[in-house]
Amino acid sequence: MHRNLQTLATLLGQILTARHSYGDAMERTRRRFPMQLAAEIIWTQLPPLTFATDHATVAAILEPAYDVGGDAFDYAGNGDTLHVALIDAAGHGIEASTLTALALSAYRNARRCLDLADSYRSVDKWVNAQHPGSFVTVILAELDTTTGLYREISAGHPGELLLRNGSCIAELQAPTAMPLGLGDLADPIPAVAELTLDTGDQLLLYTDGVVEARTDAGDLFGVQRLAEFVIRALADQLPAAETMRRLVHAILAHQHERLQDDATAVLLEWNSAPVPAAAGPYVLNTNSRPATQPRPSTDLWR
Repeated sequence: MHRNLQTLATLLGQILTARHSYGDAMERTRRRFPMQLAAEIIWTQLPPLTFATDHATVAAILEPAYDVGGDAFDYAGNGDTLHVALIDAAGHGIEASTLTALALSAYRNARRCLDLADSYRSVDKWVNAQHPGSFVTVILAELDTTTGLYREISAGHPGELLLRNGSCIAELQAPTAMPLGLGDLADPIPAVAELTLDTGDQLLLYTDGVVEARTDAGDLFGVQRLAEFVIRALADQLPAAETMRRLVHAILAHQHERLQDDATAVLLEWNSAPVPAAAGPYVLNTNSRPATQPRPSTDLWR
């Protein structure tokens, strides 16, 4: 019986998703409030909040849902490679959302024919040309789902949190490159960081709006509270999507339901069997920068 219900729910979800683009009935039904135009621009371009295969899982959140401006996320599974991006444009409102939309489209255009470093340079070129004086912080990443090799460029974003066996063992180095749109100030050859994951590892990507959410008294949500919340949720064996849904509510509750900035996060999990021979430190793939290992958990909260 349970299996039949699960199959029925899957089929219903596929039907609703397929029909979603052909009319507005679903959007009218699901929305509790009118959506601001800045948010409409972003949400029409985003992929679904959850994606899962036998090898990897992606779950994302983006708040405030009805008035978001400069944040966005993206992912795409292409063969054995899972591409993931997190975008945060400077500013708020329509200007920020149009800048984010440009960066998102430029990234998708670039990743379909260029490698990670060249994708960074291509998006930087378009942002600088179309929105001079503005900038966008991003994480551009890709995961080899057969080996667990994670490669990323962190351009002005906080470093991802590496979660393993119920603990936060490291905060990855950041940034490895300048924010996009700074033109001649940007690195001509951005550093690409590499990390080989163990099976079951999770990476939490987030924008500064998550950790900088604050109470009226100025108490920040912070990196430590973020990591502890996600670790507790994972310890309760909650699905990734439910973990992120609860994280949204925790951030909103901390700030009394009034976010001062967009808050976006992506939880990425690798599920394939480990490859011992490929295990290694977190390094920067560039001749001009020293190799760097992740900071241990004892140094995470400084």
